[in-house]
Amino acid sequence: MKVLFVSIDSLNRHFLDAYDPSVDLDVETDNLDRFAERATVFDSHYAGSLPCMPARREWLTGTQEFLWRPWGPIEPFDTTVPRALRDEEVITQLITDHYHYFQHGSEGYYEDFNGFEFVRGHEYDAWRTAPRDPSSVPVHDQLGFEAPDDPLGFGYLNPVQYPRNVEGFEAECDFFAPKVFSGTADWLCRNEAWDEWFCYVDSFDVHEPFHLPEPYASMYTDEDPRNPDLTFWPPYGPTDRGESELSERELDFVASQFAGKLTMADRWFGRVLDVLDDRGLWDETMVVVTSDHGFYLGEHGWVGKPFEAPLYDVLAHTPLFVWHPDADRTGERIGALTAAVDLNATLLDAFGAGEAAGPHARSLFPLIDGEVDAIRDWALYGYWGSSVNVTDGEYAYLHPCDDERDSYCHSTRMMNPHSWFTPPKPQPDAESGEYLPHADAPVWRYSAPSYGRHDEPLLFDTRVDPWQEENVADNSEEVERMRTLLVTALGELDAPARQYDRLTLPAAGSG
Repeated sequence: MKVLFVSIDSLNRHFLDAYDPSVDLDVETDNLDRFAERATVFDSHYAGSLPCMPARREWLTGTQEFLWRPWGPIEPFDTTVPRALRDEEVITQLITDHYHYFQHGSEGYYEDFNGFEFVRGHEYDAWRTAPRDPSSVPVHDQLGFEAPDDPLGFGYLNPVQYPRNVEGFEAECDFFAPKVFSGTADWLCRNEAWDEWFCYVDSFDVHEPFHLPEPYASMYTDEDPRNPDLTFWPPYGPTDRGESELSERELDFVASQFAGKLTMADRWFGRVLDVLDDRGLWDETMVVVTSDHGFYLGEHGWVGKPFEAPLYDVLAHTPLFVWHPDADRTGERIGALTAAVDLNATLLDAFGAGEAAGPHARSLFPLIDGEVDAIRDWALYGYWGSSVNVTDGEYAYLHPCDDERDSYCHSTRMMNPHSWFTPPKPQPDAESGEYLPHADAPVWRYSAPSYGRHDEPLLFDTRVDPWQEENVADNSEEVERMRTLLVTALGELDAPARQYDRLTLPAAGSG
């Protein structure tokens, strides 16, 4: 078997024809549509641990990590997909422009692959050091952030890095999605000698900054895409106040650039599909396409993935398409509830290595083979140290936390839980022990502040209210049912006792 696993970062499912798009823009995604017609389409697929690297730990290790730790490294006791496949003599490759793999706090994600290709320069990637004055690069004036005076650009989230990185970018092929997907097409052509391979393609696009070449920059707007009064990189936050405030005109422009970037990524993804066609690889290749989360473009009054925003389905309800040459339900739609962590068991199951799946993953194969109608009754999703959310595929329940009660971080690495990408930081209250129910190994455990996203429970009937505009939490019977489901899910995962405490739930966990 050959498996191609493609993640397209920050991909809003409601922009895709396969999911009945509900945006004013008619966004061209011909190749994703083309693949969706061939594949099995999952209608109730949900994110798990957010944002970027927590999602990738779910995919690669099958661990739903946000109940135990924030953004962090692969742990010594984790078995990654490429490590398990080495034991099966499967060649493995990572192709990505996702620079977080190569920063502090993200160790261990790429090292188990036989090979990796890293496309440099996206977002804050610490790549180029010239020009000394980045204001000389045209895109500098559209950053959307107040660029610091420091020409060295100290800091992990310093927007002046991006103008340096893209200085001289003009042609479409200079940009990131074209490089990632053309590199993938080339890899497929050059590796036909292998009987079995696993290729993981992690495209950081359609992630911000939404900086584009033509024709994409003008494709969905009548504005001048280089107008310095319009930003292609909005700061995260509420759209009606603060640094992230955006007028309707500005927000429309941001959405147009997101759409343009999606179309550009789609067109280059088409080159990968062309290779699968031309080389006759469909009969021996499983292809999975998904995303880690969505991106607010004004929905519910937010932009980006801000920590203070409730975790609505715009972020949490993600696309998933699966092609398998021998699947009984190829070309069908599956409404059963599935979760990001389940992809770990599915990828391994494709090679007969399902016993190496992580502790929280459930293979999708019984669904795509038509053996069962469901593999789970709930899906949990959230950010570490914040609210915890659950869906049964019909209702979405967003449960608040008490932000005056600390959360615990569990890891073999001492990190600063609320300052990602930074070097390890000593934690004065750290204690060690075997605190994890899914690992026979000691870890550090230390406290860090929780942060609330909303003060009261939120409940939405997503069958009749997919945009979650009407909070029906006054329906006490359904709130109690979903709260009970949340407690059940936490119990099945053997969540830490501290979670019940800070969520003020009437139950007790372990450790």
